[in-house]
Amino acid sequence: MENVNIMDHPLIQHKISMLRDKNTGTNEFRTLVEEIATLMGFEALRDLPVEDVEIETPIETCMTPMIAGKKLAIVPILRAGLGMVEGITNLVPSAKIGHIGLYRDPVTHEPHEYYCKLPDPIEQRTILVVDPMLATGGSATEALDFIKEHGGKKIKFMCIIAAPEGLERLTKAHPDVQVYVGHLDRELNEDAYICPGLGDAGDRIFGTK
Repeated sequence: MENVNIMDHPLIQHKISMLRDKNTGTNEFRTLVEEIATLMGFEALRDLPVEDVEIETPIETCMTPMIAGKKLAIVPILRAGLGMVEGITNLVPSAKIGHIGLYRDPVTHEPHEYYCKLPDPIEQRTILVVDPMLATGGSATEALDFIKEHGGKKIKFMCIIAAPEGLERLTKAHPDVQVYVGHLDRELNEDAYICPGLGDAGDRIFGTK
């Protein structure tokens, strides 16, 4: 899958291993998610457009590159995706932030939208959709559908861990979207949880059960 980027950086892998540990508490878990998002975001945003602008240094005036065009849009899938937002804004403080709310039917495991608010004009922005986990791929696929329906064109998707089933579903539905994955896990179990996974990312980020 040429549009899929599996991260192999030792720092990312180390921090994901710490996330997996059931003894990692809420505060540390939240910090790790943010740190991983920063490390992954650094790679995912390497093709942001730049333009030369005139800057006066203490020595002389020069033309030097700065990020060009409309500001980056970060769109977390609620609620777990919120945990990754600050990690990206550490890199791009001027980014605009949208939100997509989906809930998963406990029986069918299929997603349903309950909220969608995107920065305007969305069609002119690079859009980075974030969710810590790509399990069945249903929520991510539907979130990208919504963004395209609202006019989004240049879209990237970033998750910390993914199941092969979800990754295949997402890339088949949206072959034009660049996907960034921290670690590709073994499989989904019968309850549609990623194995070995890290449990429920939202519960672990927000300290809920």
